[in-house]
Amino acid sequence: MASLDFATEKQEFYTFYDSNRPLFEKARKAYIRIISSLIKESDVGEVTKIEGRVKDKEECIKKFTRKYQSKVETDEQPYEIKDFISDLIGIRIICLYEDQIEVVSEMLKRHFNIIDVTDKISAVESTEDSFGYKGLHMDLALNDQMSSLPKYQQFVDFPFEVQIRSLIQDAWSVLDHKIKYKKSIPIDLKRRINVLSALFELADREFKEIRNATMELIQQATVAPISDPLDEISERAGQPPAEASEKTINAFNFLRVAGHFFRDFEFEDDKVDDFVQDILKLDSGFQKSALHKSLIENFKTVRDYRDYFMAEDPENTFSPYTSIRHCLYVYDQKTFSRILSKRPKERFDGWLKASRNPD
Repeated sequence: MASLDFATEKQEFYTFYDSNRPLFEKARKAYIRIISSLIKESDVGEVTKIEGRVKDKEECIKKFTRKYQSKVETDEQPYEIKDFISDLIGIRIICLYEDQIEVVSEMLKRHFNIIDVTDKISAVESTEDSFGYKGLHMDLALNDQMSSLPKYQQFVDFPFEVQIRSLIQDAWSVLDHKIKYKKSIPIDLKRRINVLSALFELADREFKEIRNATMELIQQATVAPISDPLDEISERAGQPPAEASEKTINAFNFLRVAGHFFRDFEFEDDKVDDFVQDILKLDSGFQKSALHKSLIENFKTVRDYRDYFMAEDPENTFSPYTSIRHCLYVYDQKTFSRILSKRPKERFDGWLKASRNPD
């Protein structure tokens, strides 16, 4: 029962904490599962981490004495310490990009009851000479719909805090907490900390801009023609360097061409980058239109070979990358003699010879 005696309320909180500690852990895991599921079903995009913790009971007492004890005792307001600890259960969501924070926040607002929101991003950005830690803190509770479900009813009285940060903000937060005596160090060191913080903020902004520029390139490649006119291939040598360079194969226009032939295959970013570099090592000026032509002219042949290859041993694999390698090899065996390793090339040559001379 609420009182004005700190020693009594401290002991009551210890009893409450110790008796419910296993339930706090269950709630933490449940909240992580709920939020992870909501993010997967939303348009938030990729997040790098969703983690949680149960606040140490001594930390809870320190927070109460630091932020609330003086006021409630001055007001002679009876209290229970647990009512002031909204972050006893804490969840942290680490996004890749800063602009995902608002999207995550809006998603959480739709699915939980909002107790309080602390926007440290706006607080820092509204000052002229302070950088420091940035992030969004939300105190939440289960909404009525979730509270009515039997599996969540045991957590109804357990609000929780969600911290939402970008990857860069999280990195700065970790480092910032390692800097000792920030309020007492000389002004020149404070200035250096602010400079360092500004560099992190710039990195966050640039990371986002690089993502936007990359997405724009992908979009341009998607709406562009799959191939330039085929007769331009033979004119490549006579083109001005800049014009030829614009048509050289890259990850973006590779996806445009390859995606047309392999619609159901998900090309992974890093593998596409590596594969395109393999092509350019053999022909530094190889063009998108040439890739398209090599597939148009040889895709059926390579598909027939793939069927033969897989029929001999169903455990074999023959990925779209492998198909494209074989198409390039048939298209220009001199240039792409090393696009296939020795054994696959010998086997393919034997099959080509047999298929062209069945007798």
